Amino acid sequence: MPTRTPSKSKLTVLRAHQLSQPWLVHGFSTRLGGSSRAYGKGNLNLGFTPDDSRAAVERNRAAFLREIGAVTRQRSASRNTSHTGTSSVWPLITLRQIHSDLIHCVDAIPDQPLTGDGMITATPGLLLAIQTADCLPVILVDAKRHVVGVFHAGWRGTVKRIVEKGVGEMQRCFGSRPRDLKAAIGPGIRGCCYEVGEEVRTKFESQFAYGASLFHEVKESDPVREKYPLLFLTARAPGHSDLPKKIFLDLVEANRRQLLDAGVPRKNIEASPLCTNCRPDLLFSYRAERGKTGRLMGVAGIRERAGRKS
Repeated sequence: MPTRTPSKSKLTVLRAHQLSQPWLVHGFSTRLGGSSRAYGKGNLNLGFTPDDSRAAVERNRAAFLREIGAVTRQRSASRNTSHTGTSSVWPLITLRQIHSDLIHCVDAIPDQPLTGDGMITATPGLLLAIQTADCLPVILVDAKRHVVGVFHAGWRGTVKRIVEKGVGEMQRCFGSRPRDLKAAIGPGIRGCCYEVGEEVRTKFESQFAYGASLFHEVKESDPVREKYPLLFLTARAPGHSDLPKKIFLDLVEANRRQLLDAGVPRKNIEASPLCTNCRPDLLFSYRAERGKTGRLMGVAGIRERAGRKS
C-alpha cells in the first residue's frame, strides 16, 4: 500500500498489492478529496457522524464507490451504439459495530441493519464495509472460491480473536482453505502510538501464549524531575518515586499472529505501514483528534462477472 501523501483535493484510495484480482473490488479510504467540512475542508468522511451532514456523507460514499469501481454499468438499449448507458453504485453494507466477535454471512441486502464486527460473502455485487478511525480494518480474500470478508479489529475484537474466527467462518460457510486466503490489514493506530492500560495487557496475556510480546513499555520523562531530582525524594526505597511506564500495544502484530495461527501463509499477509495517529493529514484518528473526527472505510466486494471456482 502506498505511503506518499497525494494532493489534498484528490480522492485517494489505498489498495493492497496482495488483493490485486480482476474479480475483486477493494480499498481503504483516506480523508482526502471529499465533500465534508466538519473535520476540515474537502474531507472524505464516510460515517454518519453527529458533526457532519448526511448529504455530504452520502456524496462522499457515492464518490468513493465510483473511485474503487463498485459500479454496475447498464448498456444502452439502442443496437446502433456501443456506448454504455446508466450506471449505479453497488449496495454498501455496513454494521452497527460493537467491538465484538460477531460475524455475519451475507448473501443479500439485509432487511434490518446488522450488528457485529465482521461480514463474509460469496455473492457478487455487494460491497461489505468496515468503518474505522484508529481500529484496524482487515480484509480476507479467497481467490480460488471468490469469497471476501471484512473485519473490524480494535483491541476488544482482537482479544476475542475476530480475524481468527473470520478464517473459520469462511471455511465453514464456503469451504475456504486457510492456505488459499490472502489478507490485507489496513491503516490503523500502530504500536508507536497505541497506549493502553495494564488491564488490556492482562487480557491479552491471559488469552495468548505470545501475549506479552505484543507490548512494549516506555518510561515517562519529566524534564523538571531530571533537573531537580532532590525535589522528588521519598522515604520509599530506593529513595525516589518512579515515574509510571507507558504501555503500548502492537495491534497489527496481534492480528498478524492470529492469521498465522489460523493457517494463513505469512507471505499472504500484507499490512499497511500507515499509523492513523501519526498521519491525521491523510487519515482520520479518534485519538489524534480527541474524538471529533470522521470515519474511514475498508471495503471489499465481488464483481458480477466473477464465477466461483471449486
